[in-house]
Amino acid sequence: MKLVPRYTDIADNFAIEDQPSSVATPQLLLWNASLAKQFNIDIEPQLRASTFAGNEPQQIKAVALGYSGHQFGHFSPRLGDGRAHLLGAISDDKNQLWDIQLKGSGATPYSRGGDGRCALGPAIREYIMSEAMHGLGIKTTRCLAVVGTGEAVYRNPPQPGAIVTRLASSHIRVGSFQYLATQGDTEGLKKLADTAIERHYPEINTTGPERYIAFLDAVIKSQLDLIISWMRVGFIHGVMNTDNTLVSGETIDYGPCAMMNVFDFDTVFSSIDKQGRYAFGNQPNIASWNCARLAESLIALINDDDEQAVNLMTPIISQFSTLFNEQYNQMWAQKLGLAGQNEDDVELVSKLLLLFQEHKLDYTNTFDALTESLNGDELPEELTQWANAWQKRCDENSYNVMRAANPRAIPRNHIVEEILAQYNQHGESELLSDFLTVMSNPYDKTPNLTRFQEAGLNDPRYQTFCGT
Repeated sequence: MKLVPRYTDIADNFAIEDQPSSVATPQLLLWNASLAKQFNIDIEPQLRASTFAGNEPQQIKAVALGYSGHQFGHFSPRLGDGRAHLLGAISDDKNQLWDIQLKGSGATPYSRGGDGRCALGPAIREYIMSEAMHGLGIKTTRCLAVVGTGEAVYRNPPQPGAIVTRLASSHIRVGSFQYLATQGDTEGLKKLADTAIERHYPEINTTGPERYIAFLDAVIKSQLDLIISWMRVGFIHGVMNTDNTLVSGETIDYGPCAMMNVFDFDTVFSSIDKQGRYAFGNQPNIASWNCARLAESLIALINDDDEQAVNLMTPIISQFSTLFNEQYNQMWAQKLGLAGQNEDDVELVSKLLLLFQEHKLDYTNTFDALTESLNGDELPEELTQWANAWQKRCDENSYNVMRAANPRAIPRNHIVEEILAQYNQHGESELLSDFLTVMSNPYDKTPNLTRFQEAGLNDPRYQTFCGT
């Protein structure tokens, strides 16, 4: 595993050298063999647990990254990797660099008094949710391994500890830019923006202010793509703070995330989201808000006059709602297999969503049923009258379009919780192998599919929690 150092030359105290804390008895719980092959990670099996527990620090200069963040709208100027160590970057089979990071690997200079550790449940959740999102075709960080530490993590109640090995095309966040902007470090901001462009948007070949305006534009479009993908499958991130927003447009941090069962734009599962700031239907607004915070951080790179800089960036930021509405309508057209464009399509979708809410229909299973109805399967009774108008808008391509947009299976909340409970009780899960097989091809008919299509109870009391 050849590592490339990253980020230490951006700015002072942006990437602080810090080694993971060793653990007592590391045990490899999960190993992503296909991902290891993709990155040519050939560490011998007997060394995997100690290596990815941080017990083998030789020749690795790990760092903890600094960043700021708007957390539920409130700005914290100094957050950073309080329980993660970035080992470096590795190349995949396409010669693309990816950061490799240990999460839960001990306290860092950014820990703010925390222990820097991760409990087993959140570690397993990160692994299985990121793999499910990858299977759903949504840009995401990936997990290579989960290692049990053999030590307790003192939460309430105490829980077994674990460390996740996470891969991301980079760990550059909106909060990374806020961190340097808050310090007035224009040189560091420029280096960070150039690194992000080189890593994610190499097609940007302009210089001067236009380069960073083009970067802002590219980030906005990548965020739009991501949010549309989340809404297409019913994913609710739960904590869309600016420190959890990657400029690459990948999903990161699977703490209080969950999947929507019964359709409702106001769906919230996160225990800390008391006001519904990050509800399912509010995710586009928050993405736009986060992009505006990125724009604020880039002001010094655009123009020495703040007002002039804002004037130059305002048209870029203002396009978010227009672009979102276009992609949002296109998403519904794909989910319904609508042929061409029709001025009545918005009304058709609106009537369907009202039926979803009136009859408390499951989002995933109902769209799956609508898709298969084009192959002769029976329609849900509540939708038969509405379907008369819908089917007139379909053609011979509609089934394939819908099948590509509507998964047969998602990582159901009750299934995820069952897997976590089995790991907490037994250190393994008899469900996991079948779950990962289904979620690797969630749009196809696969063995054991039916087991993972069950909607489960729509318990309004169900809550998810941050892993800290």
